[in-house]
Amino acid sequence: MNLSIVLVALAALFWGLSGGIGGILMADGWDAFVVSFYRGAIGLLCVLLWLALRPGRSGLAHRRLWAWSALAGVGVAGNFAFYFVSIAQGSVAVAATLMYCAPVFVYLVSFALRLERPTVLKFAAITVVMLGIGLLTQIYDIEASGVTPLGVTAGLLAGLSYAIFIFGFKYAAPHGSPQAILVIAFTVLAILLVGVILIRPGDVGQTMAVAALKTPDWPLFAALGVLGAGLSFVLYIIGLNHTAPAVASIVAMVEPVTASLFGVVVLQESLGVLQMIGMALILVTVTTMSVFSQAAQPPPADLTTP
Repeated sequence: MNLSIVLVALAALFWGLSGGIGGILMADGWDAFVVSFYRGAIGLLCVLLWLALRPGRSGLAHRRLWAWSALAGVGVAGNFAFYFVSIAQGSVAVAATLMYCAPVFVYLVSFALRLERPTVLKFAAITVVMLGIGLLTQIYDIEASGVTPLGVTAGLLAGLSYAIFIFGFKYAAPHGSPQAILVIAFTVLAILLVGVILIRPGDVGQTMAVAALKTPDWPLFAALGVLGAGLSFVLYIIGLNHTAPAVASIVAMVEPVTASLFGVVVLQESLGVLQMIGMALILVTVTTMSVFSQAAQPPPADLTTP
């Protein structure tokens, strides 16, 4: 197997595991925003190391790099936070699958901005995804699903936030190196999540943020940050540079599948038959949308050249 595909698959695997690790931490009583903060903060240390090892042509002197990277940071902050809120309010499997709907939001934004022409097939695909979301979340019987309305909303917002990250990263890429972009993005993430923790009513979040530094759960926080934000992003970007986008889209299915299996096997979550059908509809349709969309685009520029 091509090494680049292995790197992309490993990144997706680590992202899937990060959902499960976050689920364990929140099951132990940790706040979703605190978990999100440490995932991003430890990831920041990892990408800072990457930038220190490959500092050439960083583009840090360009204002546009900072602007677009900051937007990417807003997106990744929302993605991490909403994803863990969705897990806390439902399950890892549902949250990961809802987040995987990000390409649908990319399509809708592209339609609105007239960056892409809507077609009957694209609308049909979006309709199938919406049907899958309805089956997965059991929106017709929300009490039986075990997923709260907040969990469903947060899962979809995690996907939307990821789409914002993709847009920001895409437009920042011509102005600097990926490691510089990620350093700025994760710095913005850390600032935003610290702000959320500080302004929330009471001091529970602040107390937890400090307590996390000396908790016995610290190895889980470290694994979450390294696997879910540091190493995974580095592996994905390096692997994607030498992997066809269509292939990467298929390999990326490893993430929601891994997260779902982790939730079922480790966290003892359960999914009904209709929920599994909904999950299958979403994964197959979104992957197909991504493959056909990216196959029509030119190959990406070299994102890893320092």
